[in-house]
Amino acid sequence: MDDVAPPGTAPPGTAPPGSSYGTPEERPDPPFDSFGTVDKKNALRAGALAAGTTLMMLLMSSPALALTRDDGDDPGTGLSVIETLGLYVVAPLVLFGVIAGLVLVLDKSHESHRVTTRNIKTKPKADAKA
Repeated sequence: MDDVAPPGTAPPGTAPPGSSYGTPEERPDPPFDSFGTVDKKNALRAGALAAGTTLMMLLMSSPALALTRDDGDDPGTGLSVIETLGLYVVAPLVLFGVIAGLVLVLDKSHESHRVTTRNIKTKPKADAKA
């Protein structure tokens, strides 16, 4: 019975009548209002889980494990700087250029089918009679 407010009083958590917080534009925005009903405990738990998973993945994929050779492992010689740039920078750019060029050259669409400001007709083709 202690939870029930006496008649004529404002419910708990609301502003009393006649206060300046009665309209939405006068009411102050609570901090982090855009998060909605996100529980801080759940957010902390999710962050700890993500950090722990990332740490474990980093520890398990340590570069020190690369020093141990596996059976059948036969690495070749390393790439020079020029070969690396050619393989991972120049080759993708050339491939993109070739594909874009083929698309532009082999484009079969008609000028009249393209929606531009030049071919928009504002007059109706037929007269509407009521």
